[in-house]
Amino acid sequence: MEQETIAKGAYNTKIIRRLAAYALPHRSIIVFAFLAMLVSTVTELLQPVVLQRAIDSYILAGGEGAINGITRSCLFFLALLVGGMFFSFVETYAISLAGQKVMKDLRMALFRHILGRSLAFIGEHPAGRLVTRVTNDVETINELFSEVITSLLKDLFIMAGVVVTLFFLDVRLGLITVLTLPPVVACALVFRIRARDAFRNVRHWVSQANSFFAEHIAGIKIIQLFTRESRTAQAYGEINQNLTKSNLGEMYVFATFRPIIDFLGSLSLGIIVYFGALQNLEAGLSLGTFVAFINLIRKFYQPVMDIAEKYTILQSALVGAERIFQMMDDPRCIPDTGTQTLPWPLRGELRFQDVHFSYKKGESVLRGLSFAVRPGETFALVGYTGAGKTTVANLLTRLWDTDRGSITLDGKDIRSIPLAELRAAAQPIQQEVTLFSQSVRENIALGLDITGEELLRAARLAQAHDFISALPQGYDTVLQEGAVNLSAGQRQLLSFARILAHNPPIIILDEATSSIDTETEKLVQKALKTVLEGRTSIVIAHRLSTIRNASRILVLSEGRVIEEGTHEELLARGGAYNTLHRLQMKMDGGYSAGEENR
Repeated sequence: MEQETIAKGAYNTKIIRRLAAYALPHRSIIVFAFLAMLVSTVTELLQPVVLQRAIDSYILAGGEGAINGITRSCLFFLALLVGGMFFSFVETYAISLAGQKVMKDLRMALFRHILGRSLAFIGEHPAGRLVTRVTNDVETINELFSEVITSLLKDLFIMAGVVVTLFFLDVRLGLITVLTLPPVVACALVFRIRARDAFRNVRHWVSQANSFFAEHIAGIKIIQLFTRESRTAQAYGEINQNLTKSNLGEMYVFATFRPIIDFLGSLSLGIIVYFGALQNLEAGLSLGTFVAFINLIRKFYQPVMDIAEKYTILQSALVGAERIFQMMDDPRCIPDTGTQTLPWPLRGELRFQDVHFSYKKGESVLRGLSFAVRPGETFALVGYTGAGKTTVANLLTRLWDTDRGSITLDGKDIRSIPLAELRAAAQPIQQEVTLFSQSVRENIALGLDITGEELLRAARLAQAHDFISALPQGYDTVLQEGAVNLSAGQRQLLSFARILAHNPPIIILDEATSSIDTETEKLVQKALKTVLEGRTSIVIAHRLSTIRNASRILVLSEGRVIEEGTHEELLARGGAYNTLHRLQMKMDGGYSAGEENR
């Protein structure tokens, strides 16, 4: 469940400046849209002036040239309409293009940022929240450009232009019109504050709902097996109720603002009609000017309503941008500052020296762990769950960094080695296999530039070629999401083929055979004899049968080494390893009398 705070303070203008930085590379398109907007605004403001001239100079004045004057006015009015329509299209298309480009750049920047974060960062952000940031929140930025910026600027220009035009036509009525504006400004300021808070609340609960949905759909198998459908639906219903309340709160703000602006607009129009009629009687205000004033007042309040609608989108975009930049400002990553290049070929000597580590402060996982792995050695780690075995693999590949102590590869501290180089040298085969919704070929290569023959060789060595060939399209078969069209054993064999294709000098087998059936394990064991030859390998296993031939076995308990030796030596010692072995043999259905007497 997402637990993030909703900012309540005034909005920081730094967010707008950061958005402007993404728009800067596309400034030529934005300037072009701005110029088209200016032309469109001028054509709209000229329309009441043309109408005023037609009424006063031709319709009321009459005379021989009246018909020609009216015709010219109508043609000019039509030209203004057509020109306004054309430049509005240019303005809308150009700003939408800029918005799409900004959205593409921002989405890519956010995605790259997430890819580079540490597992501590990923662990604190559910998948649903990350999806919301990259999709929904980025989409609001597109709406900001395509629907808000030009409309907002155009509305402001029209309002300013209307005021100027009113004073140009009649100073007294223009002054009266301006005096009716303060209530509108005050109402807009109140609405701005209420709308900002309402939108933050909506975005918060949208993210909550997405996170809950993504997490529980991913774990739907467990929900069904433990008959938690009703309880899960109830929990989602509570989140959904809060989302509904926040949406209703947002609509309440807008529903209150719009009638007030309608009332103020009608009131202003009534005041202008009243004083205009008096002025017409007393000072001879022309009918054309009076009609132009009414049209201009309507043009003034129409943007006010439009600003109200666009302001809701603006607030949504700014809140979305605020959340995006909060995530992008999170500094947690594994520092990639290494400059020491690894010699090639690698010897593959590993050394852990007094390594301390905890995932959470105060909850130590490794407590002064020290051991060395000789070049080309098959080295095994065993122990009860929570002993720190998988943590060793995580630290060696720098998915996490040590709290204290050092890890060296061929005498070099791994923190001094570039991450890409380190992870190319030491690669894990994990218990939970991750395969993507791509072809089998792409899942094995995983972006590696590899020939077809090399890929086939890797699959054969991993004992995966036979089942791949039996798939409907062979190596071109596209896997379903989560590779559910493959068995657990087949998925594990594909992960073996992937690691062989990448051919790292150091291999970490992290419980790699724990979910494989006995027949598949035989295939894996056959492949391992060839694969591990000449490589440094760390084998992390619950099934002790997979490490019988390891040159050395390290037994961990609570992050410390408690035993070390070969399979036979540790059995003969009668300690923790012997206990693990006996327990496992009992779970597997018994053991031989000879093994029992060791």
